Amino acid sequence: MGKDKDLAQGIRIIYMGTPDFAVEPLRRLVEGGYNIVAVITMPDKPVGRHHDVLQQSPVKQYALAHDIPVLQPERLKDEAFLEELRSYKADLQVVVAFRMLPEVVWAMPRLGTFNLHAALLPQYRGAAPINWAIINGDKETGITTFFLDHDIDTGQVIYREAVPIREDDDVEAVHDRLMMLGADLVLKTVDDVESGVVKPIPQSQLKVDGPLRPAPKIFKETCQIRWAEQTAREVYNFVRGLSPYPAAWTTLDGTMLKIYKVKEVKGEGLKAKVLPGTIDTDGKTYMRIACKEGSVDILSLQLAGKKRMAIEDFLRGAHINAECVK
Repeated sequence: MGKDKDLAQGIRIIYMGTPDFAVEPLRRLVEGGYNIVAVITMPDKPVGRHHDVLQQSPVKQYALAHDIPVLQPERLKDEAFLEELRSYKADLQVVVAFRMLPEVVWAMPRLGTFNLHAALLPQYRGAAPINWAIINGDKETGITTFFLDHDIDTGQVIYREAVPIREDDDVEAVHDRLMMLGADLVLKTVDDVESGVVKPIPQSQLKVDGPLRPAPKIFKETCQIRWAEQTAREVYNFVRGLSPYPAAWTTLDGTMLKIYKVKEVKGEGLKAKVLPGTIDTDGKTYMRIACKEGSVDILSLQLAGKKRMAIEDFLRGAHINAECVK
């Protein structure tokens, strides 16, 4: 796949995306000689203690480095933005990790607008499909390209490709795997849409094992470990489904403790019948916490205001006064 840069560049493409996940497909399109006439990304984000520094999105940084025009609309229905968008006369729009588009935008190109989604649609429609697939203990996920329509993640599917979730995978590992495969699928989809050979399939016609699971946006409160409600296996999946970002958390002596890696304890774990959240530690090499059923050993964590560290390093400087985490 790819086009000779010395030849006609083919259809005019507008690319929409914001985070790192969207950079790799854009890079592959640019290096493949595809005619990316403009990039649309989120407005610069205020960061820093006083929110006085504007941070460009990864997609914007890449686009500017390659002299691609960048549009950053506050409102996608703003007439000035729509007029500028029309001026690029795009044949196709490609969306990777951006935001929900109004019909006036997605219906504009003659070949339509397609999205790359990090799940096997119709499963895990929503903002955080990778996280929820791991949290739910799935053994498989995947990537999907589909044409946009009126509702979020419901359009006709162009291509799907399944990807295994390994037992010790966290979000970062699956994210990076899907990002690379997704870039391949974006190029294949662009080529086949341009050639007119795609045969989109309504999602209602796709076989799904079990009930449909959503993938809603994750907030801080979503990430709190519920020791009294989750088994050791569920805590294990929960932690890796949020690691390294935004990270599962609990509280110790009233202070937030982010948990990045745990190990499910085989056998009896904590021998006595104890309340979920109860800590067992030798103060040197291990910190074990009781769950609804079973227990987990904490392997990697971060105390508020400190850096991430292995449990041995944490215990070396910690004075654990509480009997339970919450």
